[in-house]
Amino acid sequence: MADALRVCALYPELMNIYADRGNLALLQKRCGWRGLGFELSGAGLDDPLDPDAHDLFYIGGGQDRDQALCAEDLATVKRDALHAAAATGKVIFAVCGGYQLLGHAYELGGERLPGVGLVDLETVREDGPRLIGNVAIEVDLGGLPRVLAGFENHGGRTRLGASERPLGRVLAGHGNDGRSGFEGVRGGPKGTVVGTYLHGPLLPKNSWFSDWLTATALGRDASELSSLDDRLEDAAHQAARRAAGL
Repeated sequence: MADALRVCALYPELMNIYADRGNLALLQKRCGWRGLGFELSGAGLDDPLDPDAHDLFYIGGGQDRDQALCAEDLATVKRDALHAAAATGKVIFAVCGGYQLLGHAYELGGERLPGVGLVDLETVREDGPRLIGNVAIEVDLGGLPRVLAGFENHGGRTRLGASERPLGRVLAGHGNDGRSGFEGVRGGPKGTVVGTYLHGPLLPKNSWFSDWLTATALGRDASELSSLDDRLEDAAHQAARRAAGL
């Protein structure tokens, strides 16, 4: 296994609401507890990307104005590098606003923001209430189904293409559009492009998913990671499940 997880946070100053930076903190902590190195770098507007220099690319959520700035940059400056990264199995993990930019476009208020085109999906801001509240989904990442629990707050309705896989099935909450019963996406050439609406931040409430992301980014199975004392993390997960009504 590689000695270090190399993470690139895209637009860390612009795309960071609902404590989404906590996802990075959790990844770093769990690597440290296992004796794995953790290298974090950031890439802002107009910064080029080297697809071979990182194992995991992370995009958090953002406000509409900041999301619009990042959308244009993603679709131009960073598009080719992210497609190259996905083609070799690098993990691209995006939350909420970042998730909405993984696909073809996001239409809101008469404006069409370009997407990076890594997966087949589109998001539209429709009339109607925001989709807000605690949420839980059932996820199958190649083993026994597991539950992800978190918090969602989005005005966009995301619709996946016919051949695209959701990240999970909604057990409680709204999910992608409040109607389909699906949440998130897991796609790309190697199945390593992951998007979700779950904030909270997500990973501290779902440490097993953090481990899956780490292992996948390092080209390993999560079972190969050394075990940790996860009593506190398990308690946080159970609390998030209860908040969602499970």
